Amino acid sequence: MDLSVTSRRRLLQLGAAAVPLAALGGALSAVARAATAPSGATLRMPLETDAHVRTFMAWPALSSVWSTSLGAVRRDIANVAHAISRYEPVVLLARSEQAADARYMCGSGAYYGIEVLEIPNDDLWIRDFGPTFVVAPGAVAGVDTNFNGWGKTGTSYYQPYANDAAAAATLLTQYGVSRIQASFVGEGGSLETDGQGTLMATVSSLVNSNRNPGMTQAQVEQAMKSALGIDKVIWVPGLAGQDITDCHIDCLARFVAPGEVILDKPGPGVDPKWVAVYQETKQALQSATDAQGRSLTITELPGPDRAAIRGRGSGFLSSYTNYYTANGAVFVPQFGDGYADGIAYAILQSKYPGRNIVQLDIDNIAGGGGGIHCATQSQPVVPPAA
Repeated sequence: MDLSVTSRRRLLQLGAAAVPLAALGGALSAVARAATAPSGATLRMPLETDAHVRTFMAWPALSSVWSTSLGAVRRDIANVAHAISRYEPVVLLARSEQAADARYMCGSGAYYGIEVLEIPNDDLWIRDFGPTFVVAPGAVAGVDTNFNGWGKTGTSYYQPYANDAAAAATLLTQYGVSRIQASFVGEGGSLETDGQGTLMATVSSLVNSNRNPGMTQAQVEQAMKSALGIDKVIWVPGLAGQDITDCHIDCLARFVAPGEVILDKPGPGVDPKWVAVYQETKQALQSATDAQGRSLTITELPGPDRAAIRGRGSGFLSSYTNYYTANGAVFVPQFGDGYADGIAYAILQSKYPGRNIVQLDIDNIAGGGGGIHCATQSQPVVPPAA
């Protein structure tokens, strides 16, 4: 498989001198080299704490997916959008016939503004189906990771995804950002980087026949390195078949900064299989080094007591680790376990001392198996040209 780019050669000017990615022209080999900017610098997936132009979100569209919870989930999405809009602009994708309702629910009190963009979608998980951005000095591009509904066609987890699968390309065209089509299938929530060439990922969500049939772990790794400007992948086992994502990394381990990782520690009452995933992940990270040869500093982020939280159900995502960093703030769930909510606040404030920690009630979103990070995708500011 080859890494290809659309014929479009324009880049949006994002507060810096973004220039066309001439070096991306024509059937770039995913095995040979990563995509580069005209300066010769590698286009890399940035650390999420780097400055953003905007946050993308998506309006949940289907009652067939959310049933009677659809209205409540939409209220949660509107509340998250409002909270983020205090710190940076928000663009919300919505179907044309649902755009008026989305604008009504999101239309007032937004400090930086919430724009509803009429692009067809199926669900709210834009982290997974939206573009994953890569940058270099003076340049930006969006990687389309070929969303296939988490590979769940023919299983009990299946839900419609045709509109979501097309949204990354449509969104990049809308903003004039060049598109890189990855040579692997994956989702944004399966990719966690330090911005300096290190990627964390679970084997279960990527080296899986439901995404990348016939590809070995080494082949998937090389494809990710080429598309995302990665030098080293730290693999952790994960767990396939137990949730719709096959255990995404963004609910499990996150980079705070290069060399520093937040690790989700399941709280009391969590199914033992997820405790085993945590233990395997901790062991893998303790023995890992990053692309710069550094050992990782690991801070555990304890989850709430399942008996003390408001949300219920085996699919409820009670992970504080699925937080989102925006300009000047960190957005994290609060679940109703006052002690655990307070510990999460304190840990995150210590790790992000220059940002406000904003705790949000997202019980309806979490009931669908996701969190704030799953529901957001950031567009980074183009780094200044050298």
